[in-house]
Amino acid sequence: MITIKEVTTQKEKKDFTEFPNHMYKRVKEFVPPLSLDEHSIFNPKKNPIFEYCEAIRFLAYQDQKVVGRIAGIINHDLNKNYEKKQARFTRIDMIDDIEVTKKLIEAVESWAKAKGMNELIGPIGFSDLDRQGMLVDGFDQLSMFITVYNFPYYQTHMEKLGFQKDVDWIEKQIPWPKEVPDKVKRGAEIARKRYGYTLLKLKKRKEVYKYIYETFDMYNIAFKELYGFYPISRKVMDYYVAQFIQIARLDMVFFVLDKEGKVVGFTMILPSLAMASKKSNGKLLPFGIFRILKATKKFEIIDFFFIAIDPKHQGRGIIAMMWEDGIVIGNKHGVKYAETGPELELNLAIQNQWKDFEHINHKRRRCWIRPIQ
Repeated sequence: MITIKEVTTQKEKKDFTEFPNHMYKRVKEFVPPLSLDEHSIFNPKKNPIFEYCEAIRFLAYQDQKVVGRIAGIINHDLNKNYEKKQARFTRIDMIDDIEVTKKLIEAVESWAKAKGMNELIGPIGFSDLDRQGMLVDGFDQLSMFITVYNFPYYQTHMEKLGFQKDVDWIEKQIPWPKEVPDKVKRGAEIARKRYGYTLLKLKKRKEVYKYIYETFDMYNIAFKELYGFYPISRKVMDYYVAQFIQIARLDMVFFVLDKEGKVVGFTMILPSLAMASKKSNGKLLPFGIFRILKATKKFEIIDFFFIAIDPKHQGRGIIAMMWEDGIVIGNKHGVKYAETGPELELNLAIQNQWKDFEHINHKRRRCWIRPIQ
């Protein structure tokens, strides 16, 4: 018999976070997120996104053993702004039993329906910076630190339950160029001479705060038309900056400023933390923090974590400026290849930026949609 229970106790919260870590422990492609971050993101006292979102978590049990989990999210400001009645599901994991999946989905739907919602999408998180998308291709590829892994049967379950594709994200693997391509050099030179852009590299972490809020304001504009996006508040900005400021490498943080000194482009790339997190099973203590810090100093793989260009300045060589410097930095560290992370299939601007680089589309993930029953 399968029973569904809302997560309320500390033990249930821990079981919710740790369930996929146990289920995928022997799967070499699985990379656990940091358990501390997963606890924090569902804590209204720590995550300011709860100012306009609400969430609920469920666990599925069979013979008193946890066999599945799911969370539901409602972004009330997004629904009001776009005149929607849409709920999201996220953090869905389960054994290969469609009855478990069905009951987990039904639990979120019942909660959402009681809140007046009529549509369910997912898996998608609280914001564009949260984990999103169900893996539907690339099961033999190592996950990134910022993405999720799941077995192929997840897709089968969703299709059997009447869900349809709403949107796909594509992930690319890019062999690191041994030298800066001539086209990138020309683009960067045009950006500097014709448009007066300058590349800013910071020397101290505290300097990040001089530019980061302006960067996020630009990000809110650049991403506003993309799938599932809703502008994040200043408090939410602080929440995400705090997570990454200590592990970011300043030589891999790129700001581009216009003639007036305004931020018009930003990129942050990180040394891959996948294996460091995997070896510690998502735990910072006792040795996880040291593995992560070590991974930021010696690495062969980098992850493109964040990139945003002001729409009014796109197509003017800003990306070329960041690439020009980034390729040189990567070669100094002996980088072999980069991972792009999930990029919307229909976002032609982001897809086209890789057309001049050797790359493979090696993973695909999907957001599903279904009217609430």
